[in-house]
Amino acid sequence: MIVDDEVAQMRALCNTLKDHGYNTIGFASAKAALVELQKTECDLLLSDLMMPEMNGIQLLQAALQHNPRLISIIMTGEGTITTAVDAMKSGALDYILKPFKLSVILPVIERALAVRRLRLENEALERQVKERTTQLEAANQELESFCYSVSHDLRAPLRHIDGFTNLILQSETALTEKGRHHLDLVSAAAKRMAQLINDLLELSRNSRAEMRRVRVNLQKLVDEIIQRLQPEMEGRNISWKKNELPEVQADPDLLQQVFSNLLLNAIKYTRPRNPAEIEIGCRQDSANEVTIYVRDNGAGFDMKYVDKLFGVFQRLHRDEEFEGTGIGLANVRRIVARHGGRTWAEGKVNEGATFYFTLPI
Repeated sequence: MIVDDEVAQMRALCNTLKDHGYNTIGFASAKAALVELQKTECDLLLSDLMMPEMNGIQLLQAALQHNPRLISIIMTGEGTITTAVDAMKSGALDYILKPFKLSVILPVIERALAVRRLRLENEALERQVKERTTQLEAANQELESFCYSVSHDLRAPLRHIDGFTNLILQSETALTEKGRHHLDLVSAAAKRMAQLINDLLELSRNSRAEMRRVRVNLQKLVDEIIQRLQPEMEGRNISWKKNELPEVQADPDLLQQVFSNLLLNAIKYTRPRNPAEIEIGCRQDSANEVTIYVRDNGAGFDMKYVDKLFGVFQRLHRDEEFEGTGIGLANVRRIVARHGGRTWAEGKVNEGATFYFTLPI
């Protein structure tokens, strides 16, 4: 829409822009233009600044109340900085000086319409984000309900199975050696199932828990975890090598789980070694992140299966060799990823393994 009380100039501009592929409508009256703007949605308003009924700024302010998406350019013959600033403050995207050349006005119009397209695309994206957010919130609520069902409805029968199995085993009921063995297997299976449920719930919680980033002293965190893992090391000959670790910005509770899983694995898979050797250290490969590693001289693994290591329920050793549910490393990867880091591992069968993860500085 072109609004200019100089009729000849308004018509000339309308016709010229039509020749360059634009659909135009023109008005010599600002009030008439405003009435039309309430009926017709325009992409761009090109308005003269000084007009008798209302000036271009007043027209723009009234038009924006009806259509906030409207893009406008003010035409002025005064050419002062004050005029331009006033027009911009009122919501105009740009201004052009009269008398103007076509080589000047066409790029300004093209840029204004490009800005409008970007704004409309942003609005569409914001709507999509809002819709997705609503969907995610609904999915999270369903997941919460499912987790509650798993923790309550599945744990109860497992407790009954394990409880009644132990009652039979402890009673004076005559059982054959084979029958007692079978009941032991039932009890062990129930306990394993309960552990799987606990680990899955932990994995789910860690994926959804709100992160609380604070300054974390990794040296202190590792010392506390090793202290807590003392019962797992009873009767073991373990040589610890703790290199200097930095402070990072992270969630301390989630990081605690990362180190607990990795150190517990190192303790477990070095069980056949005497002495077992476990090293914790770090290196800084870039200015943006630090690489932490946990190295051991334990059972190790075949590198051709390295892609399976961090998957849920993926295990490279039999239960008879080393106990576990195959969820710990999946948990590690998920937590580190939430911090913006990466995880990987290196190993060799019977020669130990090294687990790495990065954290942003």
